[in-house]
Amino acid sequence: MPVLAEKNWDRYVAQAELVARTDGFQAIRDRILERAEIESGEIVADIGAGTGLLTLPAAEVAERVWAIDISPQMCGYLATKALSAERHNIEPVVASAVSLPLVSGSVDVVISNYCLHHLGHTEKLVALAELHRILRPGGRLVLGDMMFKVALTDDRDRAVVKAKVKVLLGRGPAGVWRLIRNAARLLTGRWERPASGQWWCEALAEAGFTEIDLELAEHEGGIVEGRR
Repeated sequence: MPVLAEKNWDRYVAQAELVARTDGFQAIRDRILERAEIESGEIVADIGAGTGLLTLPAAEVAERVWAIDISPQMCGYLATKALSAERHNIEPVVASAVSLPLVSGSVDVVISNYCLHHLGHTEKLVALAELHRILRPGGRLVLGDMMFKVALTDDRDRAVVKAKVKVLLGRGPAGVWRLIRNAARLLTGRWERPASGQWWCEALAEAGFTEIDLELAEHEGGIVEGRR
């Protein structure tokens, strides 16, 4: 994410915090943490930590949480938030998912939520290789993200896209305009790049993960996990 002007940054953070408090995001956060089963003394890496939706509750149990985010502004914001929560075991780090400044085999659990859909498929594969590298043998990955295809090849994909269009149309002219902009971004390759659940399972296997399991939500999201 690029460095934003102060006015745009304030708007971005306010929106991110509002989204993080919605029932859907709270539910997927809880499910990721349930699946991760973080234990006392473990080292955790949260990829795309953002405002701390996963980082803060993980830090209640883990020995240390590396909160990785590509935005220096977001890392600074999360550092202050961690201090206010008296979570001194949180280490915000400015880095990309495709190049993590952590030594190999140094992490017990990797968690992530709605981060990797910003990457193209080739970059996703590079990121998964990095996540596999930093995990210790037996370490586990639990990843939540958009998991559908815009190609509309199955019933779930069609239902997800239909629901998104319905929500935008329900917002009146502003929603219609956003729908047009999103269509233009999709056609020019500038929209988010979600992958299907099947793609994620195959990509985890290619990266060397085992015990792969997929859980799709009724909405656009899903969770995939694996073990090094």
